[in-house]
Parts: sequence; C-alpha cells; structure tokens
Amino acid sequence: MFVILVYDFGEKRVGKALKLCRKYLTWVQNSVFEGEISGANLKKLKIEMDKLMDKSEDSVIIYRFNSVRYSKREEMGVIKNSQDLFI
Repeated sequence: MFVILVYDFGEKRVGKALKLCRKYLTWVQNSVFEGEISGANLKKLKIEMDKLMDKSEDSVIIYRFNSVRYSKREEMGVIKNSQDLFI
C-alpha cells in the first residue's frame, strides 16, 4: 500500500520521529513522509511511533491508499527531498 504520514511532535522527540520514519518511508518535507509499505511494516511503524510519542502533546496522521494509480503529485516552491527516478 502507499501511505502519506504526517507528524507533529514536541521538540525533544521530533529528531527521533524523523529517524524512525526514515527507516520505513521517504522523507518529503518537514514532518511529512510517503512511500510504499507493507501492512506488517506499517504496523511496526505505528507501534514504534506510539511508544515514542507523548499522547498529550504529539500527533500522527496516516493516509492509506491501496493504489496510487489515480493520484497525481505536484510540487511548488522549494523541493525538500528531490526524488529523481532512474529508469
């Protein structure tokens, strides 16, 4: 499946959240990640994020898509993480 993950963590935990998300997904922009992930790895990511976050202060939003077939991605302004495709 394809996911877009967005998080908002406190200053003390934001670096750890960044490192954790980079293990599973592609960094797109500050606190935004996307990519293909298996159901098992998504479950692992969610468990690890749950342990890391302070539920009274932090938040995570995960958008899940079965397919990106009908999606289109546009970027405007500064591109934080260029995703060059080599064929």
